[in-house]
Amino acid sequence: MYKAKEWLLLGLIFSGALIGYMDRAVFGVLAPMIQQDLDLDPAELGLALSFFSIGYTLFTVVGGWLTDRFGPRRVLGVAMLIWSVFCALTGAVNSLLALLGVRFVFGVGEAPFTPATSKMTYSWFGSRRYAGAYGLASAGQPLGGAVAGPIVGVIAVAAGWRAAFVAVGAIGLVWLVAWMLLARDRPQEPEVDADAPPAPVARSTINPGQTLWGSIAHPAVVASAAGFFAYGYLLYFFLSWFPSYLSKSLHMDLAHMSLATAAPWGAGALGLVAGGYLSDMLSRLLKNEILARKLMIVGGLAVAAVCVALAPQFRTPFSALTLMGAAIFFMYLTAASYTALAVATTPERHIGSVAGYLVFVANVAGISAPIITGVIIKSTGDFNAAFLLAGAIVVSGAVAVALLASFPGRRRAVAAVPPTGV
Repeated sequence: MYKAKEWLLLGLIFSGALIGYMDRAVFGVLAPMIQQDLDLDPAELGLALSFFSIGYTLFTVVGGWLTDRFGPRRVLGVAMLIWSVFCALTGAVNSLLALLGVRFVFGVGEAPFTPATSKMTYSWFGSRRYAGAYGLASAGQPLGGAVAGPIVGVIAVAAGWRAAFVAVGAIGLVWLVAWMLLARDRPQEPEVDADAPPAPVARSTINPGQTLWGSIAHPAVVASAAGFFAYGYLLYFFLSWFPSYLSKSLHMDLAHMSLATAAPWGAGALGLVAGGYLSDMLSRLLKNEILARKLMIVGGLAVAAVCVALAPQFRTPFSALTLMGAAIFFMYLTAASYTALAVATTPERHIGSVAGYLVFVANVAGISAPIITGVIIKSTGDFNAAFLLAGAIVVSGAVAVALLASFPGRRRAVAAVPPTGV
């Protein structure tokens, strides 16, 4: 059971994650209106969708390094300020060029979020409780996507798509005040959970003198990056184009589409929380962190791939939402295990940078997915090939993790008290 101050930290990260993903999802929900108002073709819309990921991707490693250098609290506070302002400014654009610029800086602002929260979660909860705490705190991400549809849909119908961007941007500025007043980089004293079972006794795989490049090149981190690439492709495929699929291929109007998209995101939130706890439980059961994280990633991605490939074969909104909801659930079931797999072999002083590298890899996929999908739709006139490609990429990620993440003899003692010396 978490202590009161741990719940406070988890609540702050949860709400920050919710705001961040709500800010991201608003563009996908309003994409049909933006496309019509700014007279964008599918390829131009795909480019606009991807420019967020370009800014995000270029600054994830920088955000991780800044987190290691200055601490997650300050870095995340500045990040929230930047992304909230530029989310609101999206409502002022009148051309493709202006839209690309605002989307780019918006992405830069969100780049440090995952590295900062990964490092803060490790500092507060240690490796033994990392995945469960990270999954619970990060569940705000898919819930942000879930609430974005209904909220944005109502605002857009009542006041237009521009007002919707201003409204969701303002929410982040309110959160920023609470974050700077209440958040701390680490607890004042080490946290020991007296009710927790003893940590498994095993040989540590972390070399305290390991360089940053040595950490990134570790097989466990390479495997995590490969799986995270597949995760990122599916995430941004869904975030960017699934609302348009419901609108254009299944002929749902904005009001119904914005409400319907909440269901798969809700399933994703459940998957994220469940996946974190299952990953920690499996780690304790197997007494092998790397094997546990690997099994979670491979299993979740494999099921998600089947669901996304089948989705366009059923031409009703209910079946599409059901299959994509299942795909998002199993995709998010793996979410906490990528950084948990990397943390198992990374010195604490490099965790922010390694987490930034993983997010960089995932968002290379995030840049690719909207552009490739837009080109496929423009070339073929439908979404079928785009769904099949997404499924194939996710399968490839599962296979890569299965082959790259070696686990024999790579057990790690899971400390109840996080190490010092950041």
